Formats: sequence, C-alpha cells, structure tokens
Amino acid sequence: MSDTIIIDAAALEMKFGADKQPGEQGSVEWLLARVGFCTASRFKDVMDFTKKGDPGAKRKAYLWELVCERLTGKAAQHFESAAMQHGTECEPQARMEYEAQSGVMVEQVGFIHHPTIAMCGGSPDGLVDDDGGVEFKCPWNSANHLQCFLAGMPDEHIPQVQGLMWITGRQWWDFGSFDPRMPEHCRLFQCRVMRDEAYIAGLEKAVREFLAEVDAMVEKLK
Repeated sequence: MSDTIIIDAAALEMKFGADKQPGEQGSVEWLLARVGFCTASRFKDVMDFTKKGDPGAKRKAYLWELVCERLTGKAAQHFESAAMQHGTECEPQARMEYEAQSGVMVEQVGFIHHPTIAMCGGSPDGLVDDDGGVEFKCPWNSANHLQCFLAGMPDEHIPQVQGLMWITGRQWWDFGSFDPRMPEHCRLFQCRVMRDEAYIAGLEKAVREFLAEVDAMVEKLK
C-alpha cells in the first residue's frame, strides 16, 4: 500500500523517544507488541461493511495493513494529525479528572492479549476495580465533546468499548470524553457501558473471520 510506511525499532525509538515507560501505550515496546495483531481500537474497521454487506474501504485497508506487518514483522507507521496529538497529550489530564470525580484509581496497563484468540488484543486506557475499565477520548472539535452530554457515547466507540470488555473479561466500562478548554462542569463527560453479550458474540464472529482472511492472505504471499 502506498500510504503504509514500514519502520524498524530504531526508527520507532527516534520517533517516540524515551518519554514513555516500557510497555506504556505509545512506547516502542507497546508498538512492537501489537505488530500484526487485530486490536480493539481498530474493531470499528473490522466491522466496516457496505449496506450490501460487502467489505468496506476501511476494512480492506486494515486487512492489508496487517498483512504487511505480518510479512515484515515491523509496525506500520500512521500519520499523526494535530487532533491525534491533542488526544494523546490530554489523556493524562482526563484520567486525573476521572479519578477526582469518581474517587477511584485507574490502573494503567499495556497491551493485553485475548485469552483464546491468537493475534487479537487491546490496550485499555485503564482498568478500574475488579470488573471495570475506562476509555478516554479527547476530541479536537469541542462540539463533538459537548454533544456527548446530550446524546451519550457516540456509537462509533461501541466496537472498541465492548471489544475491550470481551478481551479483558470485564463487566462494565466507563467512557469519558474530556476537553480541558471547557468550563469546569463541562470538562469531563462520563457514562458507564455494561457488557453486551449479544453484541460481543457478533464482534467475535467478525474478528475471527477477519483474522482468517489475514492468515489466508499471508499464506498466499509467503
């Protein structure tokens, strides 16, 4: 793919530097641990189908991305927009605000492998208590953040949130949208999403089929 750039560990070290702890999201170790894996943050792409039921463009692109990673053993670099950088920079603030409002501590973790499905996993923004977790979004567009207060968690995040519950075996997940530019009472939106077994069953089927396609493509190209 013309928009997929393969980089090695040394290049990753130069790009991300030493400001990340080993295994922390965004660290070299974290990036390399995900090479070739179908990850929760991309489950939305796995579920991308047209109205006719055909694979959508995002699903096709993600399939080829994983094929490239499997064949090279190297991570595919993605363009980091200003919006993405904003989200990364604001996440620690979101976590602190969540802890202050909820009165609980967030356990930061790295990449978690699915317990039974090879090459599948996810990176929670944090685990909470014995049965929960948390996912933070920090929208570049403040309007998208404020809409959460009126309409709740956007549907586009359902695959990731339910997928993380599937991977970790947890029963609930708190979704948080954070914008430090807003007045204090509007800085953090949070809602609790409960585990949906019916949705997870459909997600599991889609992920298994997707991974089988990746495996088949890799075998043909070896």
